[in-house]
Order: sequence, then structure tokens, then C-alpha cells
Amino acid sequence: MHDLNRPATGPAVVRLASVRKVYGRPSSAVAALDDVSVEFGRGTFTAVMGPSGSGKSTLLQCAAGLDRATSGSVHLDGQALGDLNERQLTVLRRERIGFVFQAFNLLPALTVTQNVLLPLQLAGRRPDRDRAARILRRVGLGERGRHRPAELSGGQQQRVAIARALVTAPAVVFADEPTGALDSRSARDVLELLHESVHDAGQTIVMVTHDPVAASYADRVVFLADGRLAGELHGPTPEAVAERMTSLGGWADDAATPLTPGLRR
Repeated sequence: MHDLNRPATGPAVVRLASVRKVYGRPSSAVAALDDVSVEFGRGTFTAVMGPSGSGKSTLLQCAAGLDRATSGSVHLDGQALGDLNERQLTVLRRERIGFVFQAFNLLPALTVTQNVLLPLQLAGRRPDRDRAARILRRVGLGERGRHRPAELSGGQQQRVAIARALVTAPAVVFADEPTGALDSRSARDVLELLHESVHDAGQTIVMVTHDPVAASYADRVVFLADGRLAGELHGPTPEAVAERMTSLGGWADDAATPLTPGLRR
């Protein structure tokens, strides 16, 4: 039984307060985010969902310091992002944030281990091969460190990307459609890995997804519509998420289609 009223646990790692993000000129301005206030607690797994154009990607970009809010405030790990210049934001993203994208973004000329170590090298930190090996074992690729990305399946490449995101021990990992390019079995493996990273290692993960089944692996789903918060679910089930998305008009085209085959929990 899922508790739909259970609050997020742990102190907030990411906090957005009255965030508004406007694009375009005043005469044709579009508010991608409109007075959004939301927190993501330490050691929690949150999925962000909404119809196309609802502001999901903008929320992720503002929360990660990839884009600046027009007004309101964003705090990450206690740091007000609005107080930082571009160089300081770059350092913060490199040291305190992990990113996982639909495209794995691995460098084909590097080995798996070298890809995982890359964030440490970019941050000017000593490449810790022992840590890389531990994380690769944790994601089930302990024997693949010397392989090149082309020698791995799509699901394995995404697990390398997750290991790379975790190697700096970030305060938060932002994942943008991390299973969008994977088959259902690989997607399930990746989602279970993300779930384990939260509940076994205390990682904080914020994941944008369009898939109700993928969202059901999270502790909480936050819904957006027209740039505004449109409610949330705790302990989500695929059916409850799909019902909410249909009511928002964000899953209407797929509502008659069965939930992702093979991915059901």
C-alpha cells in the first residue's frame, strides 16, 4: 500500500522558491516557469512529469544552475545559485551535481574507467581509480573497466554514465529521460540502479520522465502544467501516475496504450 500523504524526508538539497523563468521579449514573453516553489530532500528520488511544454526541462535547468531564473531563488546544497557568477556556477556543477541524460554522452575513445574518472580530472582532482572501480562494481560493471563504450549495450553504457555522475559524490543527480533510449529490460535495470543509489547510498535524484512506469520507481512524482506546479504523488504506482497525467492532458495520446511492456514493476 502506498502512502500518498507521506512527506519528503531529509533536509532539502535543492530548493526553489517562487521561481519564475521568462523567455522572449516583453511583447511576446513566455513564462516557462511561473511561481514554482518545490524542495527535493536528501536521500530522495523524485520524478518530474507534465505535458509537453509544461516546464519540466526548464525546472531541471534552473535547479542545476544551467539556466538562471528570471525571479525567485534557487538553493543547492545550501548555496544560493543567484549569488554565483558563471565561473563559480561551473565549479559548483562540476563538484556538487551529477548529470545523466538520454544520450549517454560517453567519449568513444576512452575506456569505461577513463569515462568514469573524467569529472574528477576536469575538476583538477586526483583520478581515484579505486573509487572508480568500486562504483563500477556497484553498477554491475566491475569487469568492464577496460572496455570501450562501443563494446557495451545501451543499458550498460547508461550505467557507465550513472557511475560517472556518482564519482564526485554529488549532492544531487539530475537525470533527464535517462531510460528514453533503452529497451524495457535495460530501462528496468537502470531504474532499479537509481532506486538503489537513493535507498542504499543516500543519493538524491531528480528525474524528468514521460513514462508513468519509470516514474513509479521514484518516491515522489511532482507534476507541472503550464509552468506551474500541478500536484504530486508519494509512493506512486504506474496507474496512479498515468491517471494524473491523463487528467493534465499530458498522456492523453497514450492513454489507450498499455504501460511500457516489460518495464512494469
